[in-house]
Amino acid sequence: MNILVAYNGSDEAKAALELAKDYAKIHDSVVHIITSMEGGPREKLKAIKKSKEDLKYAMELVKASGIECEGYQTSRGLSPGEDIIRYAEEYDIKHIFVGIEKKSRTRKLLLGSTAQYIILRASCPVTTIH
Repeated sequence: MNILVAYNGSDEAKAALELAKDYAKIHDSVVHIITSMEGGPREKLKAIKKSKEDLKYAMELVKASGIECEGYQTSRGLSPGEDIIRYAEEYDIKHIFVGIEKKSRTRKLLLGSTAQYIILRASCPVTTIH
């Protein structure tokens, strides 16, 4: 079974990764770790490098637990939420794990919420943790 962790290196994403590792052990699952950036001229080299380092760290952590995993850094011109949903459909993901950050209503209104987008549009179960 394929499961997915939306990963951005935050403490919340690390908590989601830990939860996904436990789930993967129980269900003999392959963990797909995805970092998503919109791409284009707004992306800074520093942010791209950090995303690569975060992905490498996450993959090493999962592999050290003896769990099969695959990692992808995507930049397809989509919002992270759209990208994660599209990836989940393309790779037959059966469960998604997302770390959520508590935001004020104003901040959520202005910036949106990747986790909310995933929760509302995923065709499989989504587990959130903060």
